[in-house]
Amino acid sequence: AVVSTQSGHYGRDVRTWFNQAGKKKRRRTKRLEKAAAIAPRPVAGLLRPVVHCQTIRYNARVRTGRGFTLDELKAAGVNRKQALSIGIAVDHRRKNRSQESLQANVLRLKEYKSKLIIFPRKASKPKKGDSTQAELEVATQMTGPIQPIKQVWSDTKARVITDEEKKQSAFQTLRMNRANVKLIGVREKRAKEAAEDDGLGSKKKKK
Repeated sequence: AVVSTQSGHYGRDVRTWFNQAGKKKRRRTKRLEKAAAIAPRPVAGLLRPVVHCQTIRYNARVRTGRGFTLDELKAAGVNRKQALSIGIAVDHRRKNRSQESLQANVLRLKEYKSKLIIFPRKASKPKKGDSTQAELEVATQMTGPIQPIKQVWSDTKARVITDEEKKQSAFQTLRMNRANVKLIGVREKRAKEAAEDDGLGSKKKKK
């Protein structure tokens, strides 16, 4: 379709992008202003944990999560109330579903703590845990991502299934484990009642 420019509504009838260069310059200026405002803290913001993506299709990949769990902070020796003040994101709702993810994020926190430089609130009165004057002099603002995440792919190759593996049923194993977890309370109650009945029966025999 041809739109006439004589109508006087060219900007309304045709989508223009004449401010592209100006917007680009404005975004860059804003990034520089933000970096200067939060200096000497890292430009990337807070340190975030390594988590697995959702669904079967993507769960082999890892990405940054919202924040570290309270268990991860405790294992790494980080105070949950102090974490945000030293650039560590906290998510009290997330839970650790495996020991591997817990250990991976604990190591991530410990590596971050080993490289961390803490400026005192008052230069004349440094407190316990603040960095030394020599460390403060060499401190520079970090511009790239904080501890970038590397994708780790499994090198397991396809092989023939053994006869022993064919005899086992993953479905039955999961089904039995789920039933054992579900019925643990009922079975403990029955065992306790049976033990009490045996005790009462032995007392009656003695009489």
